[in-house]
Amino acid sequence: MATPYGQELILDLHNCDTSLFNRDDLTRFFRLLCGRIDMQPEDLHFWDDVGVPLEERETEPHTKGTSAVQFILTSTIVVHTLDLLRKVFINIFSCKPFDAGDAEAFCVEFFKAESVANSVVIERD
Repeated sequence: MATPYGQELILDLHNCDTSLFNRDDLTRFFRLLCGRIDMQPEDLHFWDDVGVPLEERETEPHTKGTSAVQFILTSTIVVHTLDLLRKVFINIFSCKPFDAGDAEAFCVEFFKAESVANSVVIERD
């Protein structure tokens, strides 16, 4: 049997609280999640319409939102929000083991999601 060397939790959260789809709350989300699953946060980067002229901002339901990558010592946590659709997509990948069920419960609670779809992928050599 191959030895696992990493895992990825993929979450699709639906009917979320869109008031949390901003840089301050997402920064807090990453900090709390890293503490909860015992990951060491490193650089955090955002892609959104902050500072973009009004006429150049995203307006389509599938593109209007914020994307953020929280690098962690053992890989990344990526979040994409879709403001108009009230959805959040989250990928947590780490070579260090973490409790996927606990991470999912935290994400659902934080974003006040009414439903969630998930997948867990175990990477093996």
